Amino acid sequence: MPDGDDVWIARLTPTAGSSVDGLLRLPLGLDVWERHADALVVAAAESRLAELERRRLADVERILPQAHYEARMRDGPD
Repeated sequence: MPDGDDVWIARLTPTAGSSVDGLLRLPLGLDVWERHADALVVAAAESRLAELERRRLADVERILPQAHYEARMRDGPD
């Protein structure tokens, strides 16, 4: 990943004409954390998420930057 390209935890929901299997076959370097019938939860660089949106392959819900997510898991609940 290029320097400065933030890594996000995101939910990817395939758009019409795409599928979860189709997203998994793309050479985008997605780090898949969870697979569901209708969506994936991934860790991916912002540029990869933007590419999915630009190509209209998936609706992208950015949950948290990966560093914030890891800090939250390490530090426990508030």
